Amino acid sequence: MSNVLGIISEYNPFHNGHLHHLNESKRITHSDYSIAIMSGNFTQRGETSIVDKWTKTKMAIENGIDLVIELPTLYAISSAENFADGAVKILNSLGIVDFISFGSECDDISILNDVVNVLCSEPDEYRTLLSHELSKGNSFPKAREKALMMYLNDVRRFANVLSSPNNILGIEYLKALKRQKSKIEPVTVKREGAGHNDNIISKSAKFASASAIRNACLAKNFDVLQNVMPEASFELLNNSIRRGNIVNNISAFDKEIIYTLRKMSIDDIANLPDVSEGLEFSLKNAANSCNSVIELLSMVDSKRYTKTRIQRILLYALLGITKKDMQVSKNINPYIRILGFNDKGKGVLSEISKKNKKLELVSSVKKFMDKGPNKNLKMLMEKDIWASNVYTLGFEYESFANLDYTEKLITY
Repeated sequence: MSNVLGIISEYNPFHNGHLHHLNESKRITHSDYSIAIMSGNFTQRGETSIVDKWTKTKMAIENGIDLVIELPTLYAISSAENFADGAVKILNSLGIVDFISFGSECDDISILNDVVNVLCSEPDEYRTLLSHELSKGNSFPKAREKALMMYLNDVRRFANVLSSPNNILGIEYLKALKRQKSKIEPVTVKREGAGHNDNIISKSAKFASASAIRNACLAKNFDVLQNVMPEASFELLNNSIRRGNIVNNISAFDKEIIYTLRKMSIDDIANLPDVSEGLEFSLKNAANSCNSVIELLSMVDSKRYTKTRIQRILLYALLGITKKDMQVSKNINPYIRILGFNDKGKGVLSEISKKNKKLELVSSVKKFMDKGPNKNLKMLMEKDIWASNVYTLGFEYESFANLDYTEKLITY
């Protein structure tokens, strides 16, 4: 089989920047086949996907991805490290992937690898610097960035590398490849146009961030979207909007989140992943005296905890995810849950099956669950099913449960 490209994605939603990245990645790697490991209905920054995972799968395939595999929820909404680790585990297990490509702001694998080497070896001097920065009350990402800059001692080479979100994820992909002794070759494509957190779309823009697209949807400013999204993606998004089947952000679950936190004991909250150093008391106090996620975030906002980390914790509470669940995800290899494919993707699946006859490819959740998977994989799938059931509560209409059982594979 010709070169196979792997991409780890959220496609929330699929826009012109994603299309540029996909096409450039195929060109650089001379790949004829592409596989996306894609997060489902919730995302790594503790947010909702604006459209459901089946609609995102259609967007991906209509724009050139051949096979879409879901990144299970436990990885999709966890730290950047576990997000990357879970996705790379899946790509490795397929046995046919030659390249992994990711977008980055710096466009230089060697710079990112210099950072990875420090993070993987953790020299004593670096660990001392990190401890010192954490003792100042900095959040872990900010403390790590400052410690690395001091340790590497080359401002010109590493300036802004560690504060750019795509670079940070790229570093985690490289770490995961190294940890897992993967033979998959990493490549990077420079991010074009708007920055990751740019929230405004200009009328002449061809590129916009996913954040800006979601904000435009929230503001019902749909006219600006056609220029920054491929036609197929725009039509699918527009159709979801017309049907009332979009979830703009985590605030769609204000009442569910506040209710859940009020119902939980202090010990229950302390048992959520990422909760430490007494954060459970702040979360409980905030939930007892506010009515919305935005209010809650402002009440527990501090230098020590990023907004993204708090939002992920809120999702853990909403979806019933514990520290034990998260630890399990770190110790196992996830299943291969197929969401959709085209004709070329069908050939890729055949090749995967030939390469590893013991690898289970999940195309039917019912068959998978009826078969009685081991308890860890069953827990992983149960979280995916529950995440879909909760997600559809954010729809204006047609809030059906059990879509993981009733939605068909997306095939082209």
